[in-house]
Amino acid sequence: MQFLRKAVFLDRDGVVNIDHGYVSRWENFEFVPGALVAMRALKHAGFSLVIVTNQSGIARGYYTESQYQTLTFTMRQVLSEAGAAVDEVYHCPHHPAGSVVSLTMNCYCRKPAPGMIFRAARDLNLSLPDSILVGDKPSDIQAARAAGIGKAYIVHSDKSDSEPKLAGADAAYADLFSCVNDLSGTPLKQQNNVSNNL
Repeated sequence: MQFLRKAVFLDRDGVVNIDHGYVSRWENFEFVPGALVAMRALKHAGFSLVIVTNQSGIARGYYTESQYQTLTFTMRQVLSEAGAAVDEVYHCPHHPAGSVVSLTMNCYCRKPAPGMIFRAARDLNLSLPDSILVGDKPSDIQAARAAGIGKAYIVHSDKSDSEPKLAGADAAYADLFSCVNDLSGTPLKQQNNVSNNL
């Protein structure tokens, strides 16, 4: 019998990085304070880290798939060097109101649909009932529930569609650091943010 791993699924914009709106270049990418410390703690606790992110900016023509991949590569490199390496990053480039014809559709991967989560579970051999999701929008929580993830937590970001209340989540927090600090049982030490410069 194959051993299934537990994971923490993280939305990207608003949870890992500050959501400045359609962030597509590394110079505009800014980690949420405490996010790296929290992600490193989750790794040390034995969780796989998986980012699941809607990237409708690709479908809308705001940036390209190549630009997204370039940013993602650099983000993963910085996270790895900080001891918070992610196992995989999944993104949905679609949107029903997009301007790029090939990406303008209703799909099974865009949250609140659970497609990215199910794909991660297959690819990485994950136990969804033993896993956690942290997002900043109701659609994140809805995706977690649709996928059968064990616990789902919501954090507050500055975007208008962020939800500071529960929105069906198991608990609400100010940010990822506060969430992991509460769940860990051992107070995390906040540190200065890692510079975006490699």
